Order: sequence, then structure tokens, then C-alpha cells
Amino acid sequence: MTKRSQQVLREALELSAPERTDVAAELIASLDTAEADLTAVEKEWAVEVERRARKAIASETKGTSWEDARQRAEANLVK
Repeated sequence: MTKRSQQVLREALELSAPERTDVAAELIASLDTAEADLTAVEKEWAVEVERRARKAIASETKGTSWEDARQRAEANLVK
């Protein structure tokens, strides 16, 4: 992950849940337009991410607490 993408992620993680949902949905939708450039694995992952996002938006999954998710994300960021 580039420094720029890390910064964008850090800023996105500070948004409210509805704002993060909107950002995630827009990012996923943007993959549809670039689908021709994706490898088979990337296409499968994009489908899986979209499936999970739809479940989360529809409240069909319990999910992870914000505190746990943020700690895991921050632990994976290169500082």
C-alpha cells in the first residue's frame, strides 16, 4: 500500500459508519468500470467484497466492533 493510500485509509477510518459505507460502496462500484484490468483473483475478491458490503449495509451480519477493526487496521499500517 502506498503512503497516499495509507493516508486515505486513515482518513476514511475516521468517518462515521454511514460515511464509510458510502465510500466503500463508491470504491466497489469503481471496480466495475476497471474490471477489464483486473486479474481473475482480483475479480473474485471484488465480488466477495461487494457481497460482504451488501450484507453489512442490509444489517445481515453482526460485524466487528469499531474498536477491534480500527486496532487491526492500524496494526497493519506501515507507520
